[in-house]
Amino acid sequence: MTNSLNKQKQILDAAAELIIRHGYDKTTVSDIARKTGISKGAVYLHFQSKDQLFEALLLREMSKQADLWLRLVECDPQGGTMAGVYKNMLLALNEHPFMEAMLRQDTHIFGNYLRRPDNFFRRNKTRSTRHEFIELMQSAGTIRSDLDPKVTAHIMNMLSYGLVSMNQIVHESDIPPTRDIIEGIAVIMDRALTPEGGGNSEAGKAIIRRMVEAGRVRFEALRTADRGTKGKRK
Repeated sequence: MTNSLNKQKQILDAAAELIIRHGYDKTTVSDIARKTGISKGAVYLHFQSKDQLFEALLLREMSKQADLWLRLVECDPQGGTMAGVYKNMLLALNEHPFMEAMLRQDTHIFGNYLRRPDNFFRRNKTRSTRHEFIELMQSAGTIRSDLDPKVTAHIMNMLSYGLVSMNQIVHESDIPPTRDIIEGIAVIMDRALTPEGGGNSEAGKAIIRRMVEAGRVRFEALRTADRGTKGKRK
């Protein structure tokens, strides 16, 4: 890793820790510089604005979560079945507090940034394609073919959101350990979605590999576009 890339990593690591702890609004570039051990001006050599730094952090965390998901899928003999795919996606999500916050668009963490008309989420909002993923898994023999892809995808979205948001409506003492919840969801998924005779795990893994690689290409395109955008210091 070059010195420049290493310094960017240190800046983003510091930003992630501070923003998760204090929120976007209360975290300043000066705070990030002090945490990193460099000057404020040195931060601006790598990122033209606080927003650009924050959006670079979002892209990095999305990429890290996707890579972890793929690693977990590859290591799991049943990782390519729908239960394995979903279980490992939730395990990867649980390892990244930033991604959990992104999923629920946490106003405490992202604050006023979410109110901006040109924020990252609005600029990159696309139609959900999870139902197309379900269709691919059905064609590969990994999910029952008699299920409606859009309904199945919507239920999966509800479960993902519920996993990271239930503490807002249910007392924490009534919520089981996250790992137990994820394992329970996997069991339900397996019984509800797996075709008779078992799903084709290897075919499912091949689909995940293609998805993650496509994600890498998209993330890099977004990074390149971001580097070419002039930002204002905040």
